[in-house]
Amino acid sequence: MTPGFTSAATRLGAMALLGLAGCTYYEVPRFDSDQVLGGVTVPAATLDRGAAAFMRSCRPCHGALGDGRGPQAVGMDPPPRDLRLGIVSFASVPAGSLWRDEDVVRIVRAGLAGTGMRAWKDIPDDDLSAIVQFLKTLSPRFRDERPGEPIASSPDPWAGRAADGAARGRVVYHGLARCQSCHPAYATPAEIQAFARDAGVVIEPRPNPGLPLDIRSDFGRALRSTDFRAGPLRAVRPASRTEDLYRSIAAGLGGTAMPTWKGALDEADLWALVHYVDALSRTGDAGPAR
Repeated sequence: MTPGFTSAATRLGAMALLGLAGCTYYEVPRFDSDQVLGGVTVPAATLDRGAAAFMRSCRPCHGALGDGRGPQAVGMDPPPRDLRLGIVSFASVPAGSLWRDEDVVRIVRAGLAGTGMRAWKDIPDDDLSAIVQFLKTLSPRFRDERPGEPIASSPDPWAGRAADGAARGRVVYHGLARCQSCHPAYATPAEIQAFARDAGVVIEPRPNPGLPLDIRSDFGRALRSTDFRAGPLRAVRPASRTEDLYRSIAAGLGGTAMPTWKGALDEADLWALVHYVDALSRTGDAGPAR
């Protein structure tokens, strides 16, 4: 047991399965000393406040242990995230790195479209800040690691020329980046092969290229790759679409097969992908799926 922490796992292990009149019993963990989490000392009082607020607002879906198995998680697709891993899919850090405080705040405040994670506007700022600190106690990684460095955005070279950027992005998507390896293809096979030859890469055709694939994840289940013409994009806010798309593409999505593209593509091509995905998701007419 970690010094200074009355373990939720220890106490809940004996009590969380006790059903009382159809309800699951849980106990709010208490901290009797400050904790060093992610390289920062967090006061015990902050963790106590965060634990109480988490149990009140987050436990029904994410579970008292943060394992994504709360009483309201049954039937959710996708299911709530397992917070014990120390990663979230829409962080600002390279995929697989520990999230930063501002990542969780952004996700909680804006929600994730197409999931059970609604936008939580009603949690007081002080409570949310404390919840963020408490979440770190759920993942052992925060005992030994520091959060990742955020991916820095660059100026958009296609500013004022979004259509040109999307046109280049279509070439990058199907050629150099080979995004259709997991996501749907939105170009003909002949076009894809031409894009690949021009980029000097080899494209391996796959069955049903117009459909997204189910890909392994670190969350205990396969996740379906995004079809950018179908449904809302998870972490894209209307007022900051290109900013959010850049972050997701550049940083990658923690826990999934979506890699960090920052540094793998030059900035003009990375931004071109942003504009192409934006065009796909806005209009659905940026190219045929074959």
